[in-house]
Amino acid sequence: MLRVEHLSKSFGGVAATSDVSMEFPAGSLTAIIGPNGAGKTTFFNLISGAIRPDTGRILLEGEDVAGLPVADIVARGVGRAFQVAQLFPTLTVEQSLRAALMARQRHSANMLRRFPMAQTRERAHEVMELLGLQRKARTTSGNLSHGDQKLLDIALALVLEPKVLLLDEPVAGMGPEERTQMIDTVHRLWQRGGLTLVFIEHDMDIVFRIAQTVYVLSYGKLLAHGTPDEVRVNPLVIEAYLGAPAEEQP
Repeated sequence: MLRVEHLSKSFGGVAATSDVSMEFPAGSLTAIIGPNGAGKTTFFNLISGAIRPDTGRILLEGEDVAGLPVADIVARGVGRAFQVAQLFPTLTVEQSLRAALMARQRHSANMLRRFPMAQTRERAHEVMELLGLQRKARTTSGNLSHGDQKLLDIALALVLEPKVLLLDEPVAGMGPEERTQMIDTVHRLWQRGGLTLVFIEHDMDIVFRIAQTVYVLSYGKLLAHGTPDEVRVNPLVIEAYLGAPAEEQP
C-alpha cells in the first residue's frame, strides 16, 4: 500500500530524516516511536506533502507521490490528523465535515446552504456516528472538549475516505479516561478494515498494546523495527529511547 524508500530531508545542514525506508502493507497498523527530535513529525510531513523531500521515493500503491502538493496526495488517499487539532473553530461539527467534503469536491461555496447536497450530509453523519460525535453535530468546533476536538480532527481526515490514515500523537494532552476512549476508537477504526493506519505515539503502553509493527527513529535515522515484543527488548532501542524493557502486558 505505502512504501517509503531512502527518504532524506535536511534543514540548514541538519538531517531531520536520513535515508529512511519503511513499508506499510494494506490494512496494517503501525506505530512510529522515538525520542523528541527523532524526526517523527518531519516524516509525516514528507508523506503528507507538507514538505518536499531532498531525496527518496514515497510510493502509494506503486505511484511515487514524493513532492506532490498536499491536495494531490489527499486526493490519492492519504489522510492525516495532527498532534494539535486543525479545525474550523467557528463552524459546527457537521459544518466542518461538510466543508472538508465540499472543498474536495470544489463546492465550498455551497457549504452553508439550507439544503446541502444529500450525499455530503450523509457522509458527514456516517463519520460522526462512527466516532461518537453525532450528539455534537451542532456544537461549534471551538467549544468542544480537547478529546472531542481530537476526534473531530480524525473525522476531518476520515470523511474523505483515505486509504492511509496518519495520526500524530492521537492521545496527546488527554486525561486517563479520554486516552482510553481515544485509543479504543483508533483500534476500532482499524478493525473495521480497509484502512492502513500509521500513528506516532510516546505512550509505550498504547504502542505495545495495539501496534502490529513498530518503527523506531533516532536523530532522523531508522534505528530498529519489528513486532512490539521484538522492539521492547532490542538493546539499541532500550539505550536510545526506552531506558529499560517495558513490563509484560497482562
